[in-house]
Amino acid sequence: MTLANLSPDTWTLYLGALLMGCSALLAWRAAAVAAGGAAAARLPAVALAAHDLALAALALGIALRWSRLGHGPFLNMFEILASNMLSLGLTWRLFSLRLPVLRDSAPVVLALLATMAAWLLTCNPADTLLPATYEMPILWVHVAMGKIFLGCALVATGLAGVLLARGSARGQRWFRRMPADATLDYLAWRFMLAALVFESLMLIAGAVWAQDAWGRFWAWDPLETWAFVTWLALSGAVHARITWKLGPRAGALMIFGVFVIAFLTFFGVPFVSLAPHKGAV
Repeated sequence: MTLANLSPDTWTLYLGALLMGCSALLAWRAAAVAAGGAAAARLPAVALAAHDLALAALALGIALRWSRLGHGPFLNMFEILASNMLSLGLTWRLFSLRLPVLRDSAPVVLALLATMAAWLLTCNPADTLLPATYEMPILWVHVAMGKIFLGCALVATGLAGVLLARGSARGQRWFRRMPADATLDYLAWRFMLAALVFESLMLIAGAVWAQDAWGRFWAWDPLETWAFVTWLALSGAVHARITWKLGPRAGALMIFGVFVIAFLTFFGVPFVSLAPHKGAV
């Protein structure tokens, strides 16, 4: 597909990805010059504004694509990256409005979203088709629970990244405005507990949908298996945190580990597997 043949929705999603990358660069610049004067003090707000513009462009692009194709953006890698950038970025932004302390984790969170944005720019934006027999209400519950789960995990991972960065002198300077490590650790694990709830609901809704779509609740295909592995890793991390009273940095490493497994499950396994379970279907 040549650039001249790209649809307006694809160009809009490309714009959203570029703005997401800019917001990450601005967030890191803001952290690096946090000790500067009035001009530096405005940088965090500029980074958040770029992030908000990115979300608006992604939402518009997804709406245009949805209207053109007649189904939601959750089939190929291009659609999944676009929709998850929107859902993850929106989840973090909404929580940051309720908990302003999260805004200072923007360099970590936006860097992760910018990685997805760069990936989207390399993906094939080909049109997709959702089989009519798969489109049922429980599918929307399954997809929504998965997005909320990953959004909560992203918020926790942003805080974990701050905790790990503070292990260096530079990281201490960058994130010195944030609360003590113990406070960030407590907050991060509250989000991980929420992530566990929503991932459990995602698996249950997925099993119900699979019974209607394929005539079986579970088949141990690679995506289902790795989704269960992610649940086990998250459950084990929460259990270890509660039982062994791990310190903030050990807890942060566990959070990062769980997020990596979840990320590979969502964005890797479906597209290296030969099984028919791709994306949402």
